[in-house]
Amino acid sequence: MVDAVRAVWADALETDPTAVPAHASFLSLGGDSVLAVRMAAMLRKRLGTPLALADIRVEQSAAQLAALVHERSTGSGTGTLRPLPLDLRRRADPDAAFPLLPLQQGYFVGQQDAWELSYRSAHHYVDIGLEDIDADEAPEALQDALERLAEHQAVLRARILPDGRQRILPLDDPDAVPRLGVTDLRGADEETAAARLAEIRHEMSTEGPDPATGCGLDMRLTLMPGDRARLHSATSLLIIDGWSSGVFYRDLFALVSDYNAVLAPLDIDYGDYVTTLRDLPGTQAWQEDRDWWWDRLDSFPLPPALPLVADPAEVRPTLMGTRQAVLAPERWSALRRLSTEHGVTPSAAMFAAFAGAVARACGHRRFLLNTLQLNRLPLHPDVSRLVGAFSSTMLLPVDLPAAPVFADLASRAQQDIGDALAHNLVTGVEVSRELGRRRGTHRPVAPVVFQSTLGVDAALGSEVPQEAGPLGVIDLLSHHQQLRTPQVALEVRLFELRGELVVVFSLVEELFAGADVDRMFADLMVTVESLVEPDGWSAVVELPDPVDGEQEGPSRQASGRRLSMPATVTDRAEPGPPRDDTERAVAAHWEKSLDCPVDERTAEFFALGGDSLLAVRMLGSLAREGLGRVTPRRFLRQPTVAGLAAALREPDGR
Repeated sequence: MVDAVRAVWADALETDPTAVPAHASFLSLGGDSVLAVRMAAMLRKRLGTPLALADIRVEQSAAQLAALVHERSTGSGTGTLRPLPLDLRRRADPDAAFPLLPLQQGYFVGQQDAWELSYRSAHHYVDIGLEDIDADEAPEALQDALERLAEHQAVLRARILPDGRQRILPLDDPDAVPRLGVTDLRGADEETAAARLAEIRHEMSTEGPDPATGCGLDMRLTLMPGDRARLHSATSLLIIDGWSSGVFYRDLFALVSDYNAVLAPLDIDYGDYVTTLRDLPGTQAWQEDRDWWWDRLDSFPLPPALPLVADPAEVRPTLMGTRQAVLAPERWSALRRLSTEHGVTPSAAMFAAFAGAVARACGHRRFLLNTLQLNRLPLHPDVSRLVGAFSSTMLLPVDLPAAPVFADLASRAQQDIGDALAHNLVTGVEVSRELGRRRGTHRPVAPVVFQSTLGVDAALGSEVPQEAGPLGVIDLLSHHQQLRTPQVALEVRLFELRGELVVVFSLVEELFAGADVDRMFADLMVTVESLVEPDGWSAVVELPDPVDGEQEGPSRQASGRRLSMPATVTDRAEPGPPRDDTERAVAAHWEKSLDCPVDERTAEFFALGGDSLLAVRMLGSLAREGLGRVTPRRFLRQPTVAGLAAALREPDGR
């Protein structure tokens, strides 16, 4: 069994089995939590043993994992192993609607203007440079590739329904396949071409695709003077996550390069995966994970009290600002090597560096961060090859010691992340909803986010190719990107391009003073740069003295605001049963959607078990029945029977 596990590791790490000692950890051999997803799927396929990601820790050796596999296959274990509680199955009707995953629900609700820091579309925009393009053949080849890829990856044909479900359009639907837009600027002078390029970038960054109204992918090709071009892609976060982006571009460029290329068939699609997860909350494993999180929630700190220049509830952002820096390949290689020597993943080291920068910016050492995880449960060998919105959030409380050495800080981050990932069946969205209920708030509970897709290239087995037939040479280092994601004030993203580490801040510029953001980003990069040398790991990390931050008070002016999470104050109506026809109609709708009696006019929707998606559905139902229209944002101000009834009586429900 040990040799079988070693062979799987060797394939995942792209090395020889002789280079995989039985008692060396996956981490020490170059593995990480992202690559572990692929490795878990390979174990299931080759050994027929379904393991949960919680069972596969990067600190384990092949011998330790082999023992777990043996316990699972023979039933001789001591209870330490937690197999996956589900078996993926194909849907009986591939055209039938299926649910949104929790993070998809968050994006969908955000697009209804339901939360502060929301946008009409949650999407990521990027354009990349192309050199030596065949301008005559490239548009046709790219459109052909999109059509074939939409047949192969069903989620590219996904649409979001008004009730917050999703379905896959059949291939013969005229609106199913993404359509390429082409702008020909070959005859333009450089100044005109640059101006038009800026217009396209602005349009695609601020008016992203929305699968609730059309295709979730907007791809365009701009032909530039001198056999150059830009490939633009705006992708809805409702259908494509970070891992999926890697799968998408590899498949797309393979099809562009060769009209006769045939991708390996997929035995399942995204809808099969999501439908299978409907049974997850009924499993013991999910309930144990829920209890693990619920037992800790009351001790969770508030978000970092970063200084603000505006109230998040009052801004209406259209585009997130960006700060970006890179670490050269040789320096990034050195940082990865030193991470391994210290027994941590590069992502854990970067999380520790970011936590330190946040602490210095907010002036305290204890706060709550959000993380975005590539949470693909290895239910089937094809899961890692699917395009879809698999990602989930995960809340991480940070409690930094007074004067730590950086290596100890990184080790602590590794342990905390590993412990949380071991309970990943309950997502951060679900945890956030419960935390909001307990704190009596409907504001974002964790608006500062850490996202790392480091290791995705290794997990996928290759990086994006250097060339793609008529598209010519793909210059990934010449790229421009923008992000719009709801309920996020500040997000750091880390990924690799052509051997470089790319570090990006995406933030709501209206909330922060530019100098504060610049200082924080520079601070982070100083730490990152220091970690390419051993001395950076042994250095004492300077952190503020206060443990908890000063929180916003009701009398503070905008210039003195802090990013924190005060409880929502709602106007309290006089208690008692619903008093008029409108209140009684609201109570009846709540009883139906929440499946519980509602006989008190001060009853609060979320305290009764409601969530944001149910709220959107309920408000839509009231509007369709002619009782009035109320925006989700207005409803959140006073989400009681009496409060909603009062809003329904207002002229515009805003």
